[in-house]
Amino acid sequence: MPRRTLPALLLIVAALGLAACGGDDPGAGSDGSLTVYSGRSEKLVGPLLKRFEKESGVKLEVRYGESAELAATLAEEGDNSPAELFFSQDAGALGAVANAGLLTEIPPATRGRVDARWVDPEGRWVGTSGRSRVIAYSTERVREDELPQSIFDFTKPEWKGRIGFAPPNASFQAFVSAMRLGVGQERTKAWLEGIKANDPTLLDNNIQTEEAIAAGEIDVGFVNHYYLGELKAEKPGFPVANHFLGKGDPGALVNVAGVGILKHEDTADAARLVDFLLGEEAQRFFAEKTFEYPLVDGVAPPADLPPLADLQGPDIELGKLGDELRGTLELLDEVGFGT
Repeated sequence: MPRRTLPALLLIVAALGLAACGGDDPGAGSDGSLTVYSGRSEKLVGPLLKRFEKESGVKLEVRYGESAELAATLAEEGDNSPAELFFSQDAGALGAVANAGLLTEIPPATRGRVDARWVDPEGRWVGTSGRSRVIAYSTERVREDELPQSIFDFTKPEWKGRIGFAPPNASFQAFVSAMRLGVGQERTKAWLEGIKANDPTLLDNNIQTEEAIAAGEIDVGFVNHYYLGELKAEKPGFPVANHFLGKGDPGALVNVAGVGILKHEDTADAARLVDFLLGEEAQRFFAEKTFEYPLVDGVAPPADLPPLADLQGPDIELGKLGDELRGTLELLDEVGFGT
């Protein structure tokens, strides 16, 4: 994955602050087509969106890209945007678009299918699937009982030269933002400096991090839980496992992918797609194909994962993560983890 310069990322984030005007109140009816901006990759969700097209008869025009970049595009386009639904990789980008005044309220009956933890307090977006931050570790060189229960303990000298993670990855940046919201700027900076002193291996993405563990280059990595499921599906003997940190720890952040409906005269088809993504078929897809947590009751999570109800990250509002991104990127650059 190509790395971005910090100035380029800051320009993207700065665009999120542009003023934007909404359209008229939602109406009824359908013209049989729907424009979607998707921060989730075509490889990942393309098959699911094709199922919606087949079952609904609605033709989708999908623009794929990184969630932060699409959020910036939406802010720039304002009420001239062709997008009718934003499918984001994380809650932070959804929060940024919502705060720009671009999203309309999702019907209460729809968002009520998901626990309030994963829904915007003002009803402007709803989570569709969940993922937890974890410590991936080598099952050949590390016993789980050797692993700490807090991310802060990885600054200890016994972890020197054994850690890897991907600073360019949006999920790592969201985790740092959550730490800043939870414990403050100074403690977060001290943690980053402590990790840097432990000579970590810096990678481009989470898959590389997992593979570096399996190859013996590092012993532990800071990742999202579902990458291991993907790799084990391809390589059942992959010698890596997930370690879930203690409740309330910044390293136990649970984030969501989710959707928001843009303000347009006609939002009927967008609402249909939201209903589809919260339906049993799509929720099973997330559990079985992307190895994420389904967010609707009655759909089983992937095997060997703790129940979502048992996971508790830092006590923060997920939608605020987007507002923190610029400060997080500046801090990462200051510490020496700039991308």
